[in-house]
Amino acid sequence: MWKKSNEKNSRGKNVYKQRVVAFIPVRGGSKSIPQKNIKLLCGKPLVYWTLKAAVESQLIDLVYVATEDEKIRNTVQSFGLPKVKVIGRSIETATDYATTESAMLEFANTYDFEFIVLIQATSPLLTTEYLDQGIMKILSTKVDSVLSVVRQKRFIWKEDGLLLKPENYFPEKRPRRQEFPGFLVENGAFYITSRERLLTSRCRISGKVAGIEMPEETYYELDEPQDWIVIEQLLKNRLRGEDLLLIKDKAKRIRMVLTDCDGVLTDGGMYYSENGDELKKFNTRDGMAVKLLQNAGIKVGIITGEKRELIRARASKLQVDVLYMGTKDKKAVLEQIKEEFGLTKDEIAYIGDDQNDLEVLMRVGLACVPADAIDSVKKVAHYIAKAKGGEGVLREIADLILGTN
Repeated sequence: MWKKSNEKNSRGKNVYKQRVVAFIPVRGGSKSIPQKNIKLLCGKPLVYWTLKAAVESQLIDLVYVATEDEKIRNTVQSFGLPKVKVIGRSIETATDYATTESAMLEFANTYDFEFIVLIQATSPLLTTEYLDQGIMKILSTKVDSVLSVVRQKRFIWKEDGLLLKPENYFPEKRPRRQEFPGFLVENGAFYITSRERLLTSRCRISGKVAGIEMPEETYYELDEPQDWIVIEQLLKNRLRGEDLLLIKDKAKRIRMVLTDCDGVLTDGGMYYSENGDELKKFNTRDGMAVKLLQNAGIKVGIITGEKRELIRARASKLQVDVLYMGTKDKKAVLEQIKEEFGLTKDEIAYIGDDQNDLEVLMRVGLACVPADAIDSVKKVAHYIAKAKGGEGVLREIADLILGTN
């Protein structure tokens, strides 16, 4: 997205300027939530989320983060995100009373570009999809500015002395929600205009203004502590959905499911009869899981560090395709299975719950663990089951895989 400029450099040659840039002003002096721009939200500093949305847009050439705060500068640079440039801003544009326009104008008087996308770090629910819609609208139509909005279906009243008067509906003809068009409200996520219009109007939007409608939940901005609670939960819900899509994509490729025994097929408990015989508790739903997977052409195997006849008996009853007992090096067994069956890592799922499963979990396409697995294996897992060991973990994983095929 580069456009030739009519300007000349010191040698008299044409230079190139960026056509579309993103500008994210972040300052360190927030009063309501101290250092909120780098406060962790869902495990990442707040500014990371809007940066991610901007960086992933193919329509944005460079993303400029303007800050007067050294800690913010170091935090943004630590992300290692492509096409992000951290620049300074004057103290005058970073006070409690300074307008965002003052920072934009300072930037526009220093850097050359055609269009600027103002993005506010306090809108972490922003996604690339809506940024691209806004940029395409200003590039492909005759509008002068674009802003993000949400549709609100609320009945508004205005004060008239001691009384209230309806602003956008007639009480005697109160519309149903599905019949009420509502009204559009700025959600503060982004604004787009040209450098020329910004410098002329000294305003983030001017001329013929168009809007990009975003989901209603993006109405929230992070200005007060209570906003943080609401937005964090909304972001968690979105990320959970994105993770599930990634997991389902991985599950589609699976041709073999391997599992540990104790702590996965069993509850990990040690049971003994009066005669001192060791007993293990298995779940019948896992037996059905093996049949369902095999009927779908997916092979099933058990790899366990234990060597017990009752495990062999259970494997025989389930008619699993492979059984490895007394295994000290599960990683080596995995490589052997891949070679024997002609499989790649992406075609294998593994279920494990403890430290000796870690290396295998890190070398398969779909790493799964029971709900009560140890923390170190949960950290590398793609999928953490709702079920605990011995409660049908294999069946849950089988349903996940078969549901995508």
